[in-house]
Amino acid sequence: MMRNLVGVLGGMGPEATILLQERLLATVVAYDDADHIPLLIDMNPQVPSRIAHLIEGTGIDPGPTLTAMAQRLEAAGATALAMPCNTAHHYAPEIAAAVSVPLLNMVDLSVAHAVRCAPEAANIGMLASPAVQRAGVFDTAFRGANLSALWPEDTDRMLREIRNIKAHGATSEAHQTLQYAADELVGKGADILFIACSEFSLLTPDLHAAVPAIDTVDVLARAIRDHTLME
Repeated sequence: MMRNLVGVLGGMGPEATILLQERLLATVVAYDDADHIPLLIDMNPQVPSRIAHLIEGTGIDPGPTLTAMAQRLEAAGATALAMPCNTAHHYAPEIAAAVSVPLLNMVDLSVAHAVRCAPEAANIGMLASPAVQRAGVFDTAFRGANLSALWPEDTDRMLREIRNIKAHGATSEAHQTLQYAADELVGKGADILFIACSEFSLLTPDLHAAVPAIDTVDVLARAIRDHTLME
């Protein structure tokens, strides 16, 4: 019997939150509705822009909105929290401090998964928002695992495609940009690729890479499943 219930801080963006639900469905062998995993979701597209706050330096701090969402989910019965936005994990310490239930930290979980899957890996190629790089979202986890991050040179192009995906979905141009960046990072010596932007996760099924690729949304979906089914 399922006794745990994960609350999702969603809406960053809405399609990424729906994608997390789809990936979670795929982790479960189900024969009826009741076999699937319940979720609490705060779908809040009005969370202030992480890019405006972290890159442009002009936007409202999203931290208070995110902590309020976390507290609402805890009050509604969540026994753990999840957030399918890599950039928003810059605010993870603030969120975790505001509640008494654990945050299933997508960054830490993904790095731990990489270490288990490829213990000899040294370089992680990052397919992510420039805000993730600017804010150092993965830096502490990478240092703890003796990993180094490699980034695409054209950060403006990556950011432009993230915005285009939010506006227009998974276009052919977005696929080309992600594939070009993946090839560039493999050429730089990446042992593993991280798809560490939930907009780019929409493109993962069509990405072809010469090295293993880890989608952080997939890692989070499995963590939600494991928490929910935990005795």
